[in-house]
Amino acid sequence: MNLRDLKYLVALADHRHFGRAAASCFVSQPTLSTQIKKLEDELGLPLVERSPRKVMLTPAGVEAAARARVIVAEIEQMKEAARRSVDPEAGAVRLGIFPTLGPYLLPHVIPNIRARFPQLELLLVEEKSDELLHRLRDGRLDAALLALPLDDDQLHAEFLFEEPFLLAVSGQHPLARRLHLDVQELSTHKLLLLEDGHCLRDQALAVCRLFGANEKSEFRATSLETLRQMVAADVGITLLPTLSVKPPVPRSTNIALLDFEGDDRPSRRIAMVWRRSSAMTEFLQQLAEQFKRLPDALFTLDRDESDPAPPRVLHAQA
Repeated sequence: MNLRDLKYLVALADHRHFGRAAASCFVSQPTLSTQIKKLEDELGLPLVERSPRKVMLTPAGVEAAARARVIVAEIEQMKEAARRSVDPEAGAVRLGIFPTLGPYLLPHVIPNIRARFPQLELLLVEEKSDELLHRLRDGRLDAALLALPLDDDQLHAEFLFEEPFLLAVSGQHPLARRLHLDVQELSTHKLLLLEDGHCLRDQALAVCRLFGANEKSEFRATSLETLRQMVAADVGITLLPTLSVKPPVPRSTNIALLDFEGDDRPSRRIAMVWRRSSAMTEFLQQLAEQFKRLPDALFTLDRDESDPAPPRVLHAQA
């Protein structure tokens, strides 16, 4: 039994397909299949149920793959620790981020990270929060940006910043003429939300429960941009994270933004999370500092940003 064969088993567990697993390991399908068969012979029991349409792991295969994943992750951490002992600020970091944060945060922080760590290879993975946590625990990510709270004693959460929510309404909505809203007024409104699986949906639902608002359940968006377009079309109103309305994101046509008044303004708290056992802890702490240095202006709403952008005028060509 060797490390290569364990990697093949982990890849097969992830892809449930010999061809895709082989491609992910940069070997031919017969090579991977042969090594899996040798591993089964060595262990003395089948690990895989082979059928023409799909591949399933046997109960023994599921357990073997889980153990193999831990071993592979530990070996990779050992290699990474050795590399960083030579040059602490070089090498690769696999960083996860969820979709309603990544496109809006990264343009503000990546240039500073590249300037501070010029030798660093930052590998970004965008997935929903549950999948990021799964990969982080399995060792397939080194760290992830996630919303607090988290309940896992095996993970360290380094708080980065708090991002307020804004209320987005169409230019025709009665609230569009206002600049601020008391959060208690949400109790008289229904909000458009994302579909299940998005942490932004969970965060918005928490706000709804806290202040008595309801969901407009006839429609659930698949992305934040779809949600934004539904508001612009006057289908309903929603909560948007402040970063999602900051340049380089263009101002939305026919969307007015309202800030919340009072000390109980709805927001989400973002942290960088990594395994407490990680050999990269010291470096990840330094990386987290780059996210903590974002300017306060990114988390406040300017007066000109609250108004909807004027519609574009298209001129016919002569």
